[in-house]
Amino acid sequence: MQFIIGRGREQLGEKPVGTLGRFRALDGSSGATLYLDLDGPHAAVVVGKRGYGKSYTLGVIAEELATAEPLAPVVVDPMGAFEGFGATEPEIPADVRAQPTVTPNSLTPQSWCALVGLPPQSGAGSLVWQSAQEGSTLDGMCDLIRNTDAERGDKRAAINHLRMADNWDVFDAAGGLDAEALAGPEVSVLNLSGLADEPMNAVVRGVAESLYQARVRGEIRRLPWLLVDEAHAFFDGVAQPALETILTRGRAPGVSLVLATQRPSVVPPVALSQSDILLSHRLTAEADVEALQTAQPTYMTDAIEGRLPSDTGEVLIVDDSTESVHTAKIRQRRTAHEGDSATATDASVSSEAQVDATGSDGPGRLEAATTETGTCPGED
Repeated sequence: MQFIIGRGREQLGEKPVGTLGRFRALDGSSGATLYLDLDGPHAAVVVGKRGYGKSYTLGVIAEELATAEPLAPVVVDPMGAFEGFGATEPEIPADVRAQPTVTPNSLTPQSWCALVGLPPQSGAGSLVWQSAQEGSTLDGMCDLIRNTDAERGDKRAAINHLRMADNWDVFDAAGGLDAEALAGPEVSVLNLSGLADEPMNAVVRGVAESLYQARVRGEIRRLPWLLVDEAHAFFDGVAQPALETILTRGRAPGVSLVLATQRPSVVPPVALSQSDILLSHRLTAEADVEALQTAQPTYMTDAIEGRLPSDTGEVLIVDDSTESVHTAKIRQRRTAHEGDSATATDASVSSEAQVDATGSDGPGRLEAATTETGTCPGED
């Protein structure tokens, strides 16, 4: 019998599980293997201050999801920390998209109004709503608005707002992502690091809504797992309602959500209260620790502040499914981790290597020594 986070004590068998690391014994020694349930839907939160393994742990979960059936893992990567997927480990199938786009009809009419900042009950907002119901491209939506008999000012405002969204270059009716494109066995990594907040939120809302609605309508077989790094950036934008929908209603259609943030104090309380699994790395900011304590379950006899880990890669796990609390050490990544912060030392080494390779400070063939990545939980 093995203890499985999110499931309880059970014999390992046909139900999928992920290996995250090892439990820590009371004396600090390495204990039994740490398994995570991948069979049922879950809402999980991974927290921790910068440099203690938050994004690294999210990557470990993504690795396990990529080799489990029948799941469809999607990683929202706002910092470019997951580009190493698929580059170093052929056994982990991955599709890393550097400039992801979504289809316009992946957003509901209500979402389009929120996206462009027009109330649905306003003249311009109602035009956007109607065009989103009938149009499949932004040009088509604008044409539909032009052909109405609405007031000229409302039509101009609606079209101008849609053109603003079009300038973000994140909507593509032909090649944009929808639920079907994301429902493959590989882990889909959406690198949003080149986008500003508004277009980044637009992509996440489109992805979250399309995955949820596709499962509700029975259009995809695989169970989606949406993993969102730096989740606080999306709970402060237009993506928030879509993420909250999965948090509160994702269990029935089988849509899982894993949120990672270094600032649990700025995500809405529903993110912590609706999560059945909490993985906490080191936290020191008083507001962040208080946020966890506010959501602390009654079955925890000790204050959560006194249980928080202090070392990189160590994690406190609060498993609401089994009403249990554990400490563990996250395993090594099998894919390269790109989340380390740049340092002056790295820049100096790269500069010296370039001089050695070319004999000058100018461009040339670079044969710098590379640092090993993916060997231990490191900076986010």
